[in-house]
Amino acid sequence: MIRKYRYLLTAAAAVGAAGLLTFAARNDFGLGRNMEITVNMMRELSLGYVDLVNPDRLMEGAAAGMVRDLDPYTEYISEEGLQDFELLTTGKYGGIGSLIRQKDDYVRIAQPYQGSPADKAGLKIGDKILAIDGKDAKGFTTEQVSSHLKGEPGSKVKVTVEHLDGTQQTAAIRRERIAIPGVPYAGWVADGIGYIRHGDFTEGCYEEMRAAIERLRAEKPLKGLVLDYRSNGGGIMQEAVKILGMFVPKGIEVVSTKGRSEASKQVFRTDVEPILADLPLAVLINGNSASSAEIVAGALQDLDRAVLIGQRSFGKGLVQSTRPLGYNAMLKLTTAKYYIPSGRCIQAIDYSHSQEGSVRTIPDSLITEFTTRAGRKVYDGGGVMPDIETEPEYISRFALTLYALGFIEDFGDEYTRRNPGREIDIRTFTISDEDYADFAEFLKDKKVPYESDTRRALKALKKAAEDDRFSELRDKFEQMESELKDDTQTNLETYRKQVVEAINNDIVMRHGYQAGVIEHSLPGDREVSRAVEVLGDPTTYARITREQDTKRK
Repeated sequence: MIRKYRYLLTAAAAVGAAGLLTFAARNDFGLGRNMEITVNMMRELSLGYVDLVNPDRLMEGAAAGMVRDLDPYTEYISEEGLQDFELLTTGKYGGIGSLIRQKDDYVRIAQPYQGSPADKAGLKIGDKILAIDGKDAKGFTTEQVSSHLKGEPGSKVKVTVEHLDGTQQTAAIRRERIAIPGVPYAGWVADGIGYIRHGDFTEGCYEEMRAAIERLRAEKPLKGLVLDYRSNGGGIMQEAVKILGMFVPKGIEVVSTKGRSEASKQVFRTDVEPILADLPLAVLINGNSASSAEIVAGALQDLDRAVLIGQRSFGKGLVQSTRPLGYNAMLKLTTAKYYIPSGRCIQAIDYSHSQEGSVRTIPDSLITEFTTRAGRKVYDGGGVMPDIETEPEYISRFALTLYALGFIEDFGDEYTRRNPGREIDIRTFTISDEDYADFAEFLKDKKVPYESDTRRALKALKKAAEDDRFSELRDKFEQMESELKDDTQTNLETYRKQVVEAINNDIVMRHGYQAGVIEHSLPGDREVSRAVEVLGDPTTYARITREQDTKRK
């Protein structure tokens, strides 16, 4: 099936190239001239350069250079990169279904997906991969292990691992078509108030979303629903249109696109009767909610169909399409802007003059006012503004550094070894003070290359003072440096709350997978609590979706 599909791409590319050359010859001397120059240049480099050159690499470099000055979403996709692109758009690949990480000379299991072949075979977080198909895996990189574990669905791979308790296991695992869930969690956050985390808009996420809603409705009556689109980077626009069809009447325009060509000018309407036409909705967004996530959130706001809570969204109002280039290569090309029901485009950055080196955010002077169906004021040019704006959660760089270095996972391995078979309550679990003291002891011989913002600023100020010959300030700077406490043990107390939560999440992951981590986070999530509060108050909900209130927090 894949080979046939790729062949069709190649055939289409040949026809397209012929058409392009004809167009160039008849209508655009400049385009034809530049194509000839490019071909001649590649030939001269291939034949005459002092060292042997790789023509494939020359082509990739030329292709990358052609799109470098356009926008960050237009890109050349080589045959080698096509698999990653397909994973990005479909969320599917052939393999055993597990994330992996490097530690010392071995690659370890970082997270088996729930219900995946790796999970069903008994592989656990922390397992050391000793061999693959009988070949010693010591010294393998994550890329090498990944290439060995992936393969055609139905084929088998033999994996030998060492568990955290020291025992070894060899499992013959049948690879499957692994589907990374677009909807990793659905549950309840209050009596009658459902919650769905939507992670991305890969192929089939509408079916996942609908199945999650139907499951919630089967459990108990829905009084309200929280849709969490925080850090959802978007994806396939048609999936967004189908998801909106569950909440707004049939035949409603929810998004339109417009570019230079007639083919890019399209209007998308809902084409089914909604299953939750009147259910109160709260939508959570933040600065990493983009693309299709903004279409869903923005359309629901423009149609006064939901209360949006969080921070201003990313502001990606551009649409990409793929074009075959032949030989299994593709071009992902920005072809249009999209417009949500009020008529606004929420693109935040103007790339129209990027080839001249001018890229800018949309200035306030060019921001245009639009209105929702109920007459509330909304604006274009910079993402979707929530109806209830909240402060973003603080994320400690120190805690992120510990996680990036693998120390959180290493301690999670140690905790699991010390507590074999222990059952935990996903929602309420937290490590004890004694456990945290053990973690502090665990880190004593570890180098943590963390530098606080204050110390970095002080270093820059000290350097500037030296350059400006302010030698009299030297003693004051040295005194400030001596008083500044940002060593590892001090930071463990300063950022204790964030570090504890990182450790909690790692341990919860081992018992409840990704869904467990999401469920664990809900009781302390302030934006979820605000959503529950609004959905539980019909008067407030109706007022927010009908009246203008620029002071609402």
